[in-house]
Amino acid sequence: MPLSGGFNLPLPYASFSCWRGCDSTAVGIPKPATWARNLLYSFENHVLDTDRRELKRGSELIALEPQVFDLLVYLVQNRDRVVSKDDLLSAVWGGRIVSESALSTRVNAVRKAVGDTGEWQNLIRTIARKGFRFVGEVRQEQQPRTPIAQAVVETPNAVLALPDRASIAVLPFSNMSGNTEQDYFADGITDDIITALSKWRWFLVIARNSSFTYKGRNVDVKQIGRDLEVRYVLKGSVRRAGNRVRITAQLVDTATGAHIWAERFDRELTDVFAIQDEVTQRVAAAIEPALAKIETRQATRRKPEHMLAWDHYLRGLWHFHRFNDEDSIAALACFERALELDGNLADAHVGIARVLLSQTIYRLRSERESNLRSSSEAARRALVLDGENAYALYALSIVSAHSGDSETAVTLACRAIDLNPNFASGYFALAIASLFAGRPEEAIAAIDTALRLSPNDPQSFAWLAQRASALYLLKRYEESIEAARQSCGMRWFHTACRVLAAGYAQLGLLEQARLAVSELTASPWAEKTIGEVIMPFKRAADRNHYADGLRRAGMPE
Repeated sequence: MPLSGGFNLPLPYASFSCWRGCDSTAVGIPKPATWARNLLYSFENHVLDTDRRELKRGSELIALEPQVFDLLVYLVQNRDRVVSKDDLLSAVWGGRIVSESALSTRVNAVRKAVGDTGEWQNLIRTIARKGFRFVGEVRQEQQPRTPIAQAVVETPNAVLALPDRASIAVLPFSNMSGNTEQDYFADGITDDIITALSKWRWFLVIARNSSFTYKGRNVDVKQIGRDLEVRYVLKGSVRRAGNRVRITAQLVDTATGAHIWAERFDRELTDVFAIQDEVTQRVAAAIEPALAKIETRQATRRKPEHMLAWDHYLRGLWHFHRFNDEDSIAALACFERALELDGNLADAHVGIARVLLSQTIYRLRSERESNLRSSSEAARRALVLDGENAYALYALSIVSAHSGDSETAVTLACRAIDLNPNFASGYFALAIASLFAGRPEEAIAAIDTALRLSPNDPQSFAWLAQRASALYLLKRYEESIEAARQSCGMRWFHTACRVLAAGYAQLGLLEQARLAVSELTASPWAEKTIGEVIMPFKRAADRNHYADGLRRAGMPE
């Protein structure tokens, strides 16, 4: 959990009697602002900013997971003593039980972030059987920041006329190598990222010619936001030294200047183009969900009377990703309202297709055949409006797979991936199609690609469940059980549970197998018979294999 600031906000004018009983606005004097104080800790060439929750090395922003950041803050703030494991668990994990390996992983991540190692221990020292202590020399500052009241009030002329949808500009990555001959490498990465982001059709990407006017210029991102009328800016740098290259990327909100996402890539410089491709893929795949998350959150806060069609679509997505019956109904209502406001909004048709599909896959509703048919119709309407909508192809692929046409499903999924090679859900659709078509190895490869592209995807529990199913068909029962348990650890899912039932049964662990079957039987959202489970699988061998395991587990025919 994030650490609290723990200090009181001073009221700088409270002691002056002239502010009492006086309407200062009547004489043109602004009301006193509430000032916030920003805690900064400097050590070596690092600055730790507890207010912005940022760690910088020089001018470089270091990407940290929330728990890793909180752990570093706690160690720095308690540097005058040795902190025990219990201290860390209480402060960072809220007293929850955490394994030794998990704690060690976080400590190592902190060390890596500040340029330390377990071997050197220059900044973070391990005290045997006692705990840890931050031993670096720290300079602490508590400086006033911009008055909050003034910071949030802009003059009317400063308000951005932003487009309805999210918009982003990719600035030319800075060449930090000191060698102008390396500009081609930084420019190449920028070009590739612009092209990759353009594959995501739901947000606007500013063209290269406009973005590159800022090359070599030190312009504030807020000004760039006003100039280009964009909500977000992606900036970065490239530094080459010998046979290694370091690439950083940061996604910034132009309205506030806040960092939304940041990443650093350290690579051996063996194949320039391979590195360029990898970084491009990783950045493009990470930015799309980051933008979707913040845009969806903002849409849920708007009043319905102020919402445009796109806002209703985003609110529908928020409901959709909760994966329950009540929210699926709310999501449908949002997508239908979006279409009332804009009948040509292809994404709203896709939203309807995805909801109806999820009601089938996650068994939220019993109308399987009608839902699949209606989902297909909605996806096809989206493609009439937007023939290159990857999500529409994704939905059609899943429908085809669950309707017994796995080969068509493969073709549709491949088409979606061709349109956007960074489309994680497209690889999931390919995995489902490959699994039902009798190609479990290809299904695993597709799932692994999806998980690499979008490791925190809202549907990753379903992805892991299908990975478990493919492993079961390959008779890798222990691995299938582990993947199924990971899936259920995120969210109980009937596919993962029936893999547990069949997998345990194949290993002779009948008590665990029967327990899994009892969970399936008790759930209103699960298959109740072997026939339901094996229906989508094309190969007789796969159907017989699943039937054998489930039969041993005690599932009825």
